[in-house]
Amino acid sequence: MKIEGRNAVLELLKTDKAVDKLLMQKGAEGSTGRIFAMAREKNIRVQFADARALDRESESGRHQGVIAFLSDYEYADFSDLLLPKAGGRMVIVCDGIEDVHNLGSILRVAECAGADGVVIPKNKSAQVTGAVIRISEGAANHIRVARVPGVNYAVDKLKQSGYWVYGLEADGEDIYASDLTGDIALIVGGEDSGISPLTRKKCDKILSLPLCGKVNSLNASVALGIAAYEAVRQRR
Repeated sequence: MKIEGRNAVLELLKTDKAVDKLLMQKGAEGSTGRIFAMAREKNIRVQFADARALDRESESGRHQGVIAFLSDYEYADFSDLLLPKAGGRMVIVCDGIEDVHNLGSILRVAECAGADGVVIPKNKSAQVTGAVIRISEGAANHIRVARVPGVNYAVDKLKQSGYWVYGLEADGEDIYASDLTGDIALIVGGEDSGISPLTRKKCDKILSLPLCGKVNSLNASVALGIAAYEAVRQRR
């Protein structure tokens, strides 16, 4: 796997994940100096090359002078998200999020809001790739992402573990009148199809954000951000 871009690589180096090597652009030491220093502290091999070499290695075309090479992304164990925790747990469940930009943004929101983890299905969903990590601005390096056989399997296990499961849709109860303290799982659906019908039936509640303009929906990660931070506000 390749992680590209200064912020994404910098956040990667703050973790204990094994990095095989860094490829850095010659002459970019000023903007990547901190990354180089951290790599040396951790005894990570650094190879310098010209911009054309990085362009050839880059998968996004936005490497910003640095590419990290490491093994494939290591997913968290879903069972770890079911363990009891003082102070209330919050998990984000993705249902049909197939766009890597949406998944990257969701991981960034989840990490910033202090979520305990994000759950994605193994099929019909974007997976964590180098592009997702870059889009998340490195947040994917810090939050647990668990893969499950299916969303409904995850919902059943979360409810058995004591979570209240809330779906985020346009026709539910007012989120600002709902109790988001305690153990909660927020389900965010794909922008085209939303939450699947069976998953919707399994939810304890469907919650909605007020829409005061002429557009009838919000981007998935934006809607999640508002909902997650309402939960943060109620827990403070």
